[in-house]
Amino acid sequence: MRMGENIKIVAKNRKARHDFTIEDTYEVGLVLSGTEVKSIRAGKVSLKESFADIHNGEVFVYQMHIDPYEQGNIYNKDPLRIRKLLLHKQQIRKLIGLKQREGYTLVPLSLYFKDGRVKMELALAKGKKLYDKRHAIAERDSDRRIQKSMRHNG
Repeated sequence: MRMGENIKIVAKNRKARHDFTIEDTYEVGLVLSGTEVKSIRAGKVSLKESFADIHNGEVFVYQMHIDPYEQGNIYNKDPLRIRKLLLHKQQIRKLIGLKQREGYTLVPLSLYFKDGRVKMELALAKGKKLYDKRHAIAERDSDRRIQKSMRHNG
């Protein structure tokens, strides 16, 4: 990140880093309506079940829930509608090539405001197996025990 950038994180997908091994990340823009932006500013967004996919050379995010804006009345959109992501053409070509490999998926990691614009951190990820998750949990617990003993003894 450059100096002087104004970043405010609105939502994170905490489960993504547990369920997937992150290979690469991209900063992408979103096509949103005005009431959706106001609702995101209020923090009423969830990335829990969301995922991205490529269709006809364009990238879309599915299952991202943005609550309807309270004062938006007729201008509100469907909370779970499919939203287009904005990437450069060469990035999309690269993702198409990488996604054709077995087991890769596109997962949103976080949603944030950067200099007044809504951005999403999109990850190219590979699903973890159950034993990988258990190994990661065991490793994290052992690291905690080591840190605790170092604090206690040192």
